[in-house]
Amino acid sequence: MTIGSTISGSPELRREDGLRRSRRRGWVAFPAIAVALVVGVAGGAAAMKMVRPSPEMASMTPVAIAKMPTSGLVTVKGTVAEIYGNKFILQDDSGKALVETGRAGEGGQLVTQNEPVTVQGRFDHGFVHASYLVDKDGKTDALLPPDPLPPPQAGPLDGEARP
Repeated sequence: MTIGSTISGSPELRREDGLRRSRRRGWVAFPAIAVALVVGVAGGAAAMKMVRPSPEMASMTPVAIAKMPTSGLVTVKGTVAEIYGNKFILQDDSGKALVETGRAGEGGQLVTQNEPVTVQGRFDHGFVHASYLVDKDGKTDALLPPDPLPPPQAGPLDGEARP
């Protein structure tokens, strides 16, 4: 009877042999899963780098405020004439421009009145949306992008009655 229990066809030996095979398959699958994760992370990082907007830099040669293009990247140089919260008026010999500094300029502490400053940014919709401010000593302040537009308010077209 003991001889019959050690035959390779017995249920106990088949079960042990199956456990060994499944453990071996687990160790083979682990590196494959790790490689797939690494490839996925690297591919995701590459995709994010491709879709991320590139940093904008205007040419360092300032243009006169009166000769600014109607839109696009600009660099203008002048003195701060007036300050209104996160906006200020930049003035040179040719004219004035309204400069918007976003969240970085909240409280009007970014520039002082009569301070010479160079502004790099995008001129659009009547504002110079500043990306960089360079003071008279050459210190450059990189500004955060402006706040996004507020969400639209519900109105009569959304099923609400007018007040």
